[in-house]
Amino acid sequence: MKRKAGLAEAAARAARDATAPPSCPVCGRALGSKMEWHHLVPKSEGGRVTAAVHPICHRTVHALIPNADLARSYADPAALRAHPGIARFAAWIADKPPDFHAPTRRGR
Repeated sequence: MKRKAGLAEAAARAARDATAPPSCPVCGRALGSKMEWHHLVPKSEGGRVTAAVHPICHRTVHALIPNADLARSYADPAALRAHPGIARFAAWIADKPPDFHAPTRRGR
């Protein structure tokens, strides 16, 4: 009986997740019509896993963190959000619409 309840709960969770708009792993906002694919570990460092992110978030990540550091310390989205520059950026962009765009300055 517990197995059936677990299967029903998993099916309900999957249906709920399918209707919820996907969110950006960098800023946590819902994704808009424009998105880019970010390699969590850069391709130059052997990465293959990607995540959908806002274009402005993608540019900010690469402006603030070198690829070697991304591969070594920031391959996990939670660790990436904990980076001081990314955290400051996420706080700034939190109330902007999903397709918001602004020029990205080089931060390195």
